[in-house]
Amino acid sequence: MKTHIAEEYVQMDAVDWKPFPEVFGPGGIRWKLLHVSPEAGAWTAIFDCPAGSSFASHIHVGPGEYFLTKGKMDVRGGKEAGGDTAVAPGYGYESCNARHDKTYFPVDSEFYMTFLGPLVFIQPDGTPIAVVGWEQAQAAWLG
Repeated sequence: MKTHIAEEYVQMDAVDWKPFPEVFGPGGIRWKLLHVSPEAGAWTAIFDCPAGSSFASHIHVGPGEYFLTKGKMDVRGGKEAGGDTAVAPGYGYESCNARHDKTYFPVDSEFYMTFLGPLVFIQPDGTPIAVVGWEQAQAAWLG
């Protein structure tokens, strides 16, 4: 019989923030990796995003869900460019193959997100730079 994956609990205020890799999130973004799920190919993190920070261009291979707990986030260029502007408290769903050329934080912001599959960070022409799934997220966290 296969083993059961153990349940987990994380006391989030007891976990120190770590710098998120600058190549994927310029501007001083910090994160806390809360869970990886090899059986589902998922990973969950909370991100602290200073005003002016952003995430590099990427594609969500699998869907994802986020909860913006503080601040404001322009997704897919923001509402003025045909995307979304999330304002806390706000919930968002990202479908499979959603492309984000820039996710921008005009004010200090924080959000919690579960990724159900990897992100593919891309160049402007769509050429992949890196694939970040649960294994890569865990490796980056453990450093």
